[in-house]
Amino acid sequence: MSASRSIPGGRRADRQDVSAAGGGRPLRKDAQRNREAILSSARAAFAAHGVNAPLETVARHAGVAIGTLYRHFPSRLCLVEAVFIGKAQAWVDAAEQALSCPDAWDGFAYYLERLCELQSDDRGFNDVACMRMASAYCLEEMKDRAYLLGRRIVRRAQRAGSVRADVTAEDIAFLLWGSTRITEATYAVAPGAWRRHLGLMLDAFRAENAHRLPEPPLAPQQVREAMLTLADPGRGDRRLPAMPEPCGEARPGA
Repeated sequence: MSASRSIPGGRRADRQDVSAAGGGRPLRKDAQRNREAILSSARAAFAAHGVNAPLETVARHAGVAIGTLYRHFPSRLCLVEAVFIGKAQAWVDAAEQALSCPDAWDGFAYYLERLCELQSDDRGFNDVACMRMASAYCLEEMKDRAYLLGRRIVRRAQRAGSVRADVTAEDIAFLLWGSTRITEATYAVAPGAWRRHLGLMLDAFRAENAHRLPEPPLAPQQVREAMLTLADPGRGDRRLPAMPEPCGEARPGA
């Protein structure tokens, strides 16, 4: 929840397919065709290159001018929300279905598999899942909902004795971040390699395999800060400690 990761800000995108310029009025047929072409082009571009794919390329492949794109989607975030709101809902749906599984471990495993599956062929959704986009209100609302459901999934499996007691919902972020890089590295050569990684991680989550961990879990605020850093790499750079002077190299003026 992965080239530059900064996401320009934007106002809230509406859940309904309405024209940004026209408010809630129905779109003309030609405007609706343009909107659908932009969304189709953006889905392909974001899946291949992430949410920072050039919007000029999105517009060109949609067969519209860049100004037409911005009339429908006044900011990149508006377009990102329109493209990924369906997948965000699928994330929430997977969590709800996991909680309905009769067996708590099966529900836990299903939830992680479905989440990794949603990531597996879509770099844009990797970005959405692994970053915190503070101005993408609809997406962040749904991600918060999925997080709360994820906590229930983990605790339910722990009560059943199938997931190790020291796992927290924040540990799922490690799985997401790791799966993102694995997918990016292996998609062209072994597109199913993420399933092997998931299998290894599921074994690590099992209660019977628990050993003392060397570090405490991340707090929710730490995960939030990490996701904000993924969205704005410079944020993390500003917090890094100063690099030590190279050995044997004199400081200027020394």
